[in-house]
Amino acid sequence: MPGRRDWTETADNTIRQMRAAGATWAAIGDVLGLSRNTIIERGRRIQAQGGPVPPRKAERRPEDEPNRAPLHAGHPVAWDVLTSGTILEGTLFVPLSAGRRELRR
Repeated sequence: MPGRRDWTETADNTIRQMRAAGATWAAIGDVLGLSRNTIIERGRRIQAQGGPVPPRKAERRPEDEPNRAPLHAGHPVAWDVLTSGTILEGTLFVPLSAGRRELRR
């Protein structure tokens, strides 16, 4: 088991300042030449505040929402999924009812 470490005020200030500036525990450990876990424990004891800001979650498009209503026939998203990699890729959806109307004229 490692021996007891004597912490200096300079090291504590470095931890506080870097953490407040958004540095990770690993980055602080690299600067001080200590392990990440050692820095985490010391930061907890001296109540170092701050740290990196977690990334924001990307907002979901309405089409990607799992509890949304089904997409209508020919919806661009649904049509692209059905036709990608086929001979119909890149073509527009033409409803069958549109073809029947043209035949009646």
